[in-house]
Amino acid sequence: MENPRHNIFINIDESSIMKSDQERLAPNSICFGCGPANTKGLRIRSFEDGDSYILKYTPEHHHQAFPDVINGGIIGTLFDCHMNWRAVTHLMKTAGSSVLTAMTVTANFSISLKRPTPANVELIVDAKVLNVENDRIEVEAVMTANGKVTATGKGLFVAVKEGHPAYHRWN
Repeated sequence: MENPRHNIFINIDESSIMKSDQERLAPNSICFGCGPANTKGLRIRSFEDGDSYILKYTPEHHHQAFPDVINGGIIGTLFDCHMNWRAVTHLMKTAGSSVLTAMTVTANFSISLKRPTPANVELIVDAKVLNVENDRIEVEAVMTANGKVTATGKGLFVAVKEGHPAYHRWN
């Protein structure tokens, strides 16, 4: 007699798995922070969530500066890439587009480390657009771990046009 427990198949429709903006719009990107195609990178995944733009990321052991605390450079990379994507998606939304219509580059950004960011927990970064002036988008973000703010950041991102070296970087 056949045991029915041995014949269980689970069909997962890959199209129903929610893809991040990076996976949908720039699947071939090799960026260290946000490139889905960079197998050694952070491969962040950013999502629109109502009025928020959310990144949830759990750092790996080798992202530590010292035991149980995440390296500030990793935190900076999370902020830079996530805020950049907030700028891009804001421009897309403003243009009424669901495809990648704009590219932005970082003009400047800064982070303020408020307390040690713990390892082995999920980090949440929420980014919001503060101001848009012509081709410049100012974004701020807050990182929390275990419900506590560990870092804040602010950046200025500039839309670039065809001909700029970074224009096709996400294609």
